[in-house]
Amino acid sequence: MLPGIGVFGTGPVVKVLIPILRENGFKIEAIWSRTLQDAQEAAKSLNIPFFTNVIDDVLLKKDVDLIFVLCSPNLHAQISVKALGIGKHVVCDKPAGLYQSDALKMVRAGQYYPSLISLINHSFRFLPAFIQLKKKLEENYLGSPITLIDIKVQTGSLFTDIDTFDWKCNAEMGGGTLNLIGSHIVDLITFLTGEKAIRVHGVVRTFTKHTETIKGIRQITAPDFCVFQMELHNGVLVTVNLNSHAIGSTFQQEILVCSSTGHLVVRGGDLFGRKEKTTEEVIYLDVEDLKCPVPNSMLPKTFIKGLCKMVAALREAFLPVNDQAGWIKEPVSTAANFEDGLYVQAVLSAIKHSSQTKQWVKVSIMTEQPDKNELLSAVVRRTAISMS
Repeated sequence: MLPGIGVFGTGPVVKVLIPILRENGFKIEAIWSRTLQDAQEAAKSLNIPFFTNVIDDVLLKKDVDLIFVLCSPNLHAQISVKALGIGKHVVCDKPAGLYQSDALKMVRAGQYYPSLISLINHSFRFLPAFIQLKKKLEENYLGSPITLIDIKVQTGSLFTDIDTFDWKCNAEMGGGTLNLIGSHIVDLITFLTGEKAIRVHGVVRTFTKHTETIKGIRQITAPDFCVFQMELHNGVLVTVNLNSHAIGSTFQQEILVCSSTGHLVVRGGDLFGRKEKTTEEVIYLDVEDLKCPVPNSMLPKTFIKGLCKMVAALREAFLPVNDQAGWIKEPVSTAANFEDGLYVQAVLSAIKHSSQTKQWVKVSIMTEQPDKNELLSAVVRRTAISMS
């Protein structure tokens, strides 16, 4: 029997996810939002029987065994850790909290309750084009070691359809291109190559500070442009350009993996390859229709398809094994876990630091919680840099 689901959040991802979950046989038992009015409106439009603005009201419901955390990043760690502590499975949206300290709390909770599923929603891992790309790399399609990975992602404005100022407009609450898109890219590189970054260099900028609906004393601080480089442990250089400053643009992505003898490239959801002295060939075309009925959404088709595949794998994980009640983790073994979320958070932190100092920054993964004096010193240093 599939677990009942409690959802935290009412944003665009939630509106796409819930029909996908229902198509896969899951029952949505409860939904939470910051305000009771938002929770009530979402429950009515999505046909969910229970709504609340109290976190524990969802977590303590007996018919809820799987939690989807899709609210603002400052609540990710709090909800995830508490849910695991009372025996609930957790799928948390990216990134894993606001800081590495948040992600580390999530890692510790996941390690303490290893029998529970604890995943980060990096759904690109389940997109067929990237699965095929990973397979080709493992089969040594390129014929020689990877030298460069070049990534370009362009979207429309992140703030055009936002009527009022919310967390997505605020960098300190986890909004912006780097967190919302860059986190996917950082995780994807590790998924494809098995390698992690040792140092980074980045530039993070906010060009759109006001819109027609967000103006006056309220100012957008979340970045809408980011470019960064990562040097991986094996020496491969990764260059990434994330641009959500182009108003009206549709989602476009290109992930180009190069060697001295060829390349592999994902454009949108399609995979192409070229070996030395040959023309570019089609390896995989994304012609599969979405199996799940989803509402019209500004979310990219590639993201939605990856989400469909991830939910299908999650369903398989909860199906009875050998005619006995139970579940297995194998179907979601390739999904990003909380340890992956901690690494991604370390890279994002290093990119932000690099943008402030205008220098290459070493990626350092936190292994223990800093004390209060260290946190205060870090705040003072960030303030001094921002004022210089």
